[in-house]
Amino acid sequence: MLIEGKQYRSMELYYEESLDDAISTRGMTNSNPNLPEFQLETTTVWSFPDRGKWATHKGDYRGNFAPQIPRNIILRYSKKGETIIDPMVGSGTTLIEAKLLGRNGIGVDINIAPLTIAKERISSIKNNDYKTYQLLYHGDARNLDRIQDSTIDLICTHPPYLNIIKYSENNEDDISQISSIKQYIAEIKKIADECYRILKPGRYLAILIGDTRKYKHYVPLSVFVLKAFLDIGFLLKEDIIKVQWNCSSTPKWRKLSMRYNFHMIMHEHLYVFRKPNKDETLSRYKYSSSKNEVI
Repeated sequence: MLIEGKQYRSMELYYEESLDDAISTRGMTNSNPNLPEFQLETTTVWSFPDRGKWATHKGDYRGNFAPQIPRNIILRYSKKGETIIDPMVGSGTTLIEAKLLGRNGIGVDINIAPLTIAKERISSIKNNDYKTYQLLYHGDARNLDRIQDSTIDLICTHPPYLNIIKYSENNEDDISQISSIKQYIAEIKKIADECYRILKPGRYLAILIGDTRKYKHYVPLSVFVLKAFLDIGFLLKEDIIKVQWNCSSTPKWRKLSMRYNFHMIMHEHLYVFRKPNKDETLSRYKYSSSKNEVI
């Protein structure tokens, strides 16, 4: 059980790939196998039946998102040389894309095991077109104490969905241990607050989140997460529906859905939020914020 008011883990450097360590092959983009032909998504429904396997991407870490997601987000909402953070970095998908696309990357995770995987996959990219730095920290997304206020250009992340997939056994600070929706959202709000603090005004945060069921009824977890980020002060830029594919448990749930009369959840929400600029007039965005008067 997570304790209200407790001090969360400070960030400890786990891996550093500096600008001097990077190998630049600028000008070799067309021959670089790390950079496949890629077309940006242009609608609010994204579907990737064939998840990307370029560079060092793999789908063997349960729950990691398809690399097409961070690649779309990074290309749309950042520029080369800028800094991206994934405060729940897992096996490193976001940072792999940051490195490939010429962005500096910072990854944080509460567990050491995924950081080991991320380090291997990031460091294995050698024929890259850009010199960047990539940093991995053992730390907590609720306490990004090594990151100064308003210094990050883009945040892209994919948190656990309650305890549907547990990423540790004995780590009581791991939010994937939480079964209580109320407690989970309380911790998500703390993560949202830290993200708001470190993000530059006018810049974007993308978070992929799914829904669940309890007692045979739908639980819109994504809506609760949406409200948590809006309450902190973010504005909703996009709500993208991401179709789920390649779920190993799908055949089992298909049978259960027929037996117990429910629909399988086969989508997630990719919310893109914007941190308002200082002194920005927000009244025009009231229906994209927590300030709306509709409900």
